Amino acid sequence: MHSGNLTQKKIFTFWTPLAATWLMMSVEGPFLSALIARLDEPKYNLAAYGVAFAFALIVEAPVIMMMSASTALVKDKYSYKKLKNFAYILSLIITLLIIVLVIPAIFYFITEDLIGLPHHVAYLTHLATIILIPWPGAIGYRRFYQGILIRNDLTRRVAYGTVIRLVTMTTTAFVLFSYFDVPGVVVGASALSVAVIVEAIASKLMSLGIIKKIKAEDIPPNNDLTYREIYKFYYPLALTSLIALGVQPLVTFFVGQSKMALESLAVLPVITSFVFIFRALSLSYQEVVIALLGESNEGYVPLRNFALILTGALTGIIFTIAFTPLADLWFEDVSGLSVSLSEFARTPLKIMAILPALTMLISFQRAVLVNVKFTKPITWGTTTEFVVIIIVMFITVNLLSTVGAIAAATSFVLGRLAANIYLMPHYTRAVRN
Repeated sequence: MHSGNLTQKKIFTFWTPLAATWLMMSVEGPFLSALIARLDEPKYNLAAYGVAFAFALIVEAPVIMMMSASTALVKDKYSYKKLKNFAYILSLIITLLIIVLVIPAIFYFITEDLIGLPHHVAYLTHLATIILIPWPGAIGYRRFYQGILIRNDLTRRVAYGTVIRLVTMTTTAFVLFSYFDVPGVVVGASALSVAVIVEAIASKLMSLGIIKKIKAEDIPPNNDLTYREIYKFYYPLALTSLIALGVQPLVTFFVGQSKMALESLAVLPVITSFVFIFRALSLSYQEVVIALLGESNEGYVPLRNFALILTGALTGIIFTIAFTPLADLWFEDVSGLSVSLSEFARTPLKIMAILPALTMLISFQRAVLVNVKFTKPITWGTTTEFVVIIIVMFITVNLLSTVGAIAAATSFVLGRLAANIYLMPHYTRAVRN
C-alpha cells in the first residue's frame, strides 16, 4: 500500500481490521479466566493456567515477529519461498521444544523445584501445557500468512481469521464447561489450542489467492533474498520476543517465592489479560506503521499524529476504570473473582494502567527501526527491559518483601519505561535518516 498522501481516515481504515484482530485476541484471556473462576478450585486452576500460558508464550517467542518479517520481506515469489521455508522450520523446532518441556522429569523439576509450585498446581499446569503443544507451531504458521495479507492490503482477512478463532475458542470452551467434568485449566488450554489451529488453517486458505498471484509474477530477482539475509534481519526480532516473553516465567518464579504468592498467581492472569485489551490496540499499530511508513519515512507525521490521538484515548479509558469502582465491576461481575481477590487486584491494576501508553511508544519505535531494517537496537531495548524487570523483582520480593502481584506490576512498568528510553536515540536517528 502506498504511503503517500496518508490521511487519518486512510490510516484508520487500514488499522481497524488489525485492531479488531488484536482486540478479539485480547478478549480470550478475560473470557477463559472468567470460566475457570466459575469452576471448581478456581484459585489453583487460575494459578496453573497463568503458569502454563507463560510457558507456552516463551516457547512461542521465536515466531512472534514472523508477521512483521513477512510484512516487510515477502515482495515476490523468491522471497516468499525463502521466508516460508524459514518459517516452517522455525515452527517445527519450537514444537519439538515444547514436547521436551512436558517430559515429566523436566517439567516437575522446573515447576516444583525451581518455581516452588504446590504439587497440585504443578500437576494442573502440566495437563495444560501438554494440551498447548500445538500452540507455538500453529502461531508461527498463522503469522507468516497474516503478514502476507497485511502487506497486500488485505487486513480484513486477518480480522476474519480472528473471528473464526474466537468462535472456535468460545464454542470449545462452552462445550467443555457445560458438558464435561474437567478442571478449569483444561477448559482454557483446550479452547486455546483448538482455536489457534483452526485460525492457522483459515489464514492459509484466505491467502491462497494472493500467493497464487505472487507466484505467477515473472519478475527477475534483482535482489534475491537469501537465508543469510533473513537470519540477519530476523534473529534480533526473535531474540527480542524470546527475551520479552522469557521474562514471564522468571516473574512467575519470583512471585512464587513472594508474599501472598498463591493469591498473586491467581489474580495476575486476570489483571494482565485486562490490561492487554488496551495494550493490544497499541501492539496492532506496529504492522500499520511498517506497512505505511514508506521507504523514506514519508508517512511519519500522519502516523505519529494518529498514534498520539489513540494513546490519549486508551490512557483515558483505562485510568478511568482502574481508579474508580468500575474496576470492581470488571473483577467481580465479569471475571468472577471473589471480593477478597478483587480487592487484592486493585493496586496492581492502578500501577499497570500506564502500560498501554508505553506499549504504543515502543510499537512505534520498533516499527520505524524495522522499516529501515535496523533491528539490533530492538533486541538491546528488550534486553534492557528484561534486566530492569528482574532487578526490580529481586529487590521488591527478596529485599522489601513486597506482595508478589504489586512487585510484578511495578517491574513491568519500570522495565518497559527503560526500554522506551533506550530506544529513543536510535528511533530519532532512524526518523531523521
